[in-house]
Amino acid sequence: MELGPILSAMRRNKVGASIIVIQTAITLAILCNSLFIIQQRLRLSSRPTGAQEETIFTIANQWVGNPPDLVARVQADLAALRAVPGVVDAFVSNSYPLSNGGWDDGISLEAGDQHWVTQGALYFSDEHGLTTLGLKLVAGRNFNAMEIADRNDLEGKPPSAVIVSQALASTLFPLGGALGKSIYLASQKQKTPIVGIVDRLQEPWVHGGNRHSENAMLQPYRYVEQYSHYIVRARPGQLESVIKDTQKQLLGINRARILERTRTMTESRRLAYRDDRGLAVILGVVSAIMLIVTAFGIIGVTSFWVAQRRRQIGIRRAVGASQTAILRYFQTENLMIAAAGAALGIVLAFALNLWMAGKFEIARLQIGYTVVAAILVMLLGQIAVLWPALRAASISPVVAIRNV
Repeated sequence: MELGPILSAMRRNKVGASIIVIQTAITLAILCNSLFIIQQRLRLSSRPTGAQEETIFTIANQWVGNPPDLVARVQADLAALRAVPGVVDAFVSNSYPLSNGGWDDGISLEAGDQHWVTQGALYFSDEHGLTTLGLKLVAGRNFNAMEIADRNDLEGKPPSAVIVSQALASTLFPLGGALGKSIYLASQKQKTPIVGIVDRLQEPWVHGGNRHSENAMLQPYRYVEQYSHYIVRARPGQLESVIKDTQKQLLGINRARILERTRTMTESRRLAYRDDRGLAVILGVVSAIMLIVTAFGIIGVTSFWVAQRRRQIGIRRAVGASQTAILRYFQTENLMIAAAGAALGIVLAFALNLWMAGKFEIARLQIGYTVVAAILVMLLGQIAVLWPALRAASISPVVAIRNV
């Protein structure tokens, strides 16, 4: 097909062509970044924690008043929980993955270092923690009973050992050999040996900014505090019944408590990433609306062009142009306009992403998303122009050249 007539027609209809180019560019820029953010959010919300989430639940326990015998109460609770039929194991902690609350500490490799190598989330755990969470120990050993100490929020002797995630071990010792090495915690100022490494352990915060999401460690403490979390693992298929039995068991031991929240880890995941899923839905709806608006804009402008060029179309039909040729003419014209809009849209997409990266600390847009979005937008343009093009192709030569 000769491109000359198409370019000539576009020059005579600069406003309409410019409208489609700008609309296509804006749609592509928003679509690129929306698809990218949706993918990032969905990938974030599907990150594994390292725990056997489908069989674990947590109980937020708060004691009434300020009981002086917390150590004995916690030990009695743990013994009772572990004895409930269907319970694999249980322990008490200050936090757990997906809780969105907890502690962390700076870590250095030398005493007196003013600058930390990194930070790591702290989970308090006795020798039952690994089994309860179902963590995979890839090197070293579990805590032993002699290493476990009772501690509260305000005081506690330095940990005798730590078990770290593989990610934290690699951050601290990039060349390997973390097992058996010692680290210095900013809050303790003395060296602590690494006695075990687990394959994966996610920090409690699901939106940790620039921190590594799997920089986490277990410390050998039995958490004895007025407010704490019991983490319990049930046998497969017995989760619901075990939850009911453990609640009854705890209240039967001592009713001077508030079981503030009992939640499965599956529910914790759903709640932790609720905003991410909501944002993905909103962006998906906005993208769909933008595509629909763009499609109707193309249909409207093209229909107006068809009405303006009825005589031109009729003359072409009269001199032998087929319906297929007329259809191909408008499809080619729209493809050229959409391609120009896509090129501009890619530039806008990267500019928008750079602005958002500076404001909201999101990742940099990858070129693959712009290619996919450009193809989608140009395909949309071809579909949108099809109906006006078919109308143009169906115009009778006699009707088109008749004076109106």
